[in-house]
Amino acid sequence: MSIDTLEDLYLEQIKDIYSANKQALEVTQDMAKAAHDAGLCDALQAGASGIQDGINAIEKISAGHDEEPNGEHCKGMEGLVKEARAHALEESFGEDATKDAMIITQYQRLTHYAIAGYGSLAAFADRLELDDDLVALKNCLDAAYAGDRTMTELATGGVNKAAAG
Repeated sequence: MSIDTLEDLYLEQIKDIYSANKQALEVTQDMAKAAHDAGLCDALQAGASGIQDGINAIEKISAGHDEEPNGEHCKGMEGLVKEARAHALEESFGEDATKDAMIITQYQRLTHYAIAGYGSLAAFADRLELDDDLVALKNCLDAAYAGDRTMTELATGGVNKAAAG
């Protein structure tokens, strides 16, 4: 597919964020199972639910454009997921709190990719005057920001202190 117009770019990036979300969902669920702090477990489960909501929103947006959301493989998220698995799930840690601190770090990296993706898509939808898409994308963007803030609060509110000993 040639990307000739902003609409072409928009639809291509819809597929990218869909692929990114599909990849992020599984590793987020796995990190929720691996986390030890109860608040972190709850936040990761909420994050997984939010990612699923994003997947559903992208499917609806795609259908509204007579497009399938599949067809793109997000290599950026592939790398982030690989890093999350290696550093948060497969690495050995002496302390549970240290592992939880690493899980927060890796989850926030996933979230920052989503923030960048949804932010760009919202800007495209706004320029293309796709008002319904814009509302859905802003909701996804707001949820990603909220998940990031929650992780920062968990880190600074106790997980990092526990990891420091």
